[in-house]
Amino acid sequence: MQIELNRIDSDFHFEAKGTSGVAVHIDASTEIGGHNAGARPMELLLMGLGSCSALDVILILRKQKLEIEDFKVTVKGHREKDAIPAVFTQIHIHYQLKGSLPPDKVQRAIQLSMDKYCSASAMLAKTAHITHSFEII
Repeated sequence: MQIELNRIDSDFHFEAKGTSGVAVHIDASTEIGGHNAGARPMELLLMGLGSCSALDVILILRKQKLEIEDFKVTVKGHREKDAIPAVFTQIHIHYQLKGSLPPDKVQRAIQLSMDKYCSASAMLAKTAHITHSFEII
């Protein structure tokens, strides 16, 4: 896997592309001279974790012939204050699924993602305690 970062302005705005060719914009906050023109690097880590697990959950439930009408994932991360580097120490993932889904199958799909399949979870779990919850609406 490889990505490329290209600086967009004279400050902190970058455009990143991976092998998929899809562009992602990254920038710093205005507090340090950025322009809020993209996601922060640590936000991207949480986005990666949430999407990695979400893809797993969808694949697992699809294999069981279960239909998800809608799906939302919220990831909250807490970093050690005033630490350098300020790594994530606690992360909570909340899954909100819509459809006629058996709760035990949803729980099992999430658990398989977090414990077995999601590479982002495996990496972040080295520094952060990761918890999860879900609701079916």
